Amino acid sequence: MPTTVTVLTQDNCAWCEQAKAILQDISATQPLSIEEIELTSEHGRDLAISHGVVFAPGILLDGQLFSYGRPSEKKLRRRLK
Repeated sequence: MPTTVTVLTQDNCAWCEQAKAILQDISATQPLSIEEIELTSEHGRDLAISHGVVFAPGILLDGQLFSYGRPSEKKLRRRLK
């Protein structure tokens, strides 16, 4: 069963683009279900508040906070194994 990855993003966010690129790369070898949600949307704000996401990108793995801010590819790959 694929891991559900939710990425809370915002416009003009270099770290958001980096997070999406890392996840696309990982998805080539691991089954991921990636959902991107705009942080400024009502749903995005609700998720950010409930999970303690301070700024973009917020990354949730199967509904649990993994990280926010600059993504660590090494840490993300390790967690997804």
